[in-house]
Amino acid sequence: MPDLIALDLDQDNSLVPIIEEIWAAGDALCTLDPRWSPSLRSQALATMAPTVLLDGDGRHNLSEGRQVDSGIGLVMMTSGSMSDPKAVELDHAALQASATITSRRLEVNPSLDHWLCCLPIVHIGGFSVLSRALLTGTSLSITKDAHPETLRRAAREGVSHVSLVTKAMLGIDPAMFSCILLGGAAPPDHLPPNAVATYGMTETGSGIVYDGTALDGVSLHIVDSDEDGFGEIHVASPTLLRGYRDRPAPFVKGPDGQSNWFPTGDLGRLNDVGLLEVRGRLDEVIVTGGEKVYPSDVEAALFNLNGIKELAVWKRSDPEWGERVVVWIAPEGTPPSLEEIQRMVSEQIASYATPKELVLVDVLPRTTLGKIRRNELR
Repeated sequence: MPDLIALDLDQDNSLVPIIEEIWAAGDALCTLDPRWSPSLRSQALATMAPTVLLDGDGRHNLSEGRQVDSGIGLVMMTSGSMSDPKAVELDHAALQASATITSRRLEVNPSLDHWLCCLPIVHIGGFSVLSRALLTGTSLSITKDAHPETLRRAAREGVSHVSLVTKAMLGIDPAMFSCILLGGAAPPDHLPPNAVATYGMTETGSGIVYDGTALDGVSLHIVDSDEDGFGEIHVASPTLLRGYRDRPAPFVKGPDGQSNWFPTGDLGRLNDVGLLEVRGRLDEVIVTGGEKVYPSDVEAALFNLNGIKELAVWKRSDPEWGERVVVWIAPEGTPPSLEEIQRMVSEQIASYATPKELVLVDVLPRTTLGKIRRNELR
């Protein structure tokens, strides 16, 4: 059976021949994050269970590892809670399908275009750039950061396509690239014409919906929708995971009768023109006084308030309401008052959605892709 080789190496162009050699041998790979704490690193290694570790000192056999099934190309930790860590197994067919359908939608020309991989490859948003380029024969450069000067230098050197998070894009002139894929946190309301908002996750093998439209071969289904059409997003796609490392994938039967649909755990709807609108995680809902409040709705209502560098909405327990809506703000200058915030939310949503508390912080806890870690808001 094939080995699973953990890469503990610098994120640079030297990775390309290493990954090509691993895949040519029929083995699979996983990546480690140098920013992980020792305890998180140990937990990730236990979950992914690689058989070989490849680092700057060479190749090391790991006695506690487990080989992978034939055809698996990548094992990757999800970006969800580490209280119940999951390692996704993606096979070569899924990786190839992802590379093909994303490149087709973007009309990538392998002989002319050039990808920059600058997001961490420990996440699918970073790794999928690398695999997309390798599997379609498109030029590729790899860096370990998305600092503005790094991006400007890459553009001067001929990079045409890049995947970024919103914060990185806002620090540059986006016109320097032909195409910018945006993933991670929710994109801004007004995108540059060359930016594409993506929806996907580790289990879907990278983005599968671009600007609200599913890629070729991807099907979407909304389950248990409410009166506004919002329900859980289910996906059928050639890019889906084969399974998890330590448990089966939770595939369910879809509207076509096939049991190959993946329940994403995300809340969304297909609007009147068929575009997917994503509202957030199903478990990211605040039930206050019997009313459901979605943090993303409240955050959007407060987007244009002055004095805010970052904001996040989440909940605290409340003896009267069950849960109360709370807003965390990293201020820029003079922050808005709780009364201003409540008035804005009441006018745009409803009185029951108004935050009952305002917490000022220096910085908000985020993943490396810019997503708010709501479970760390206290």
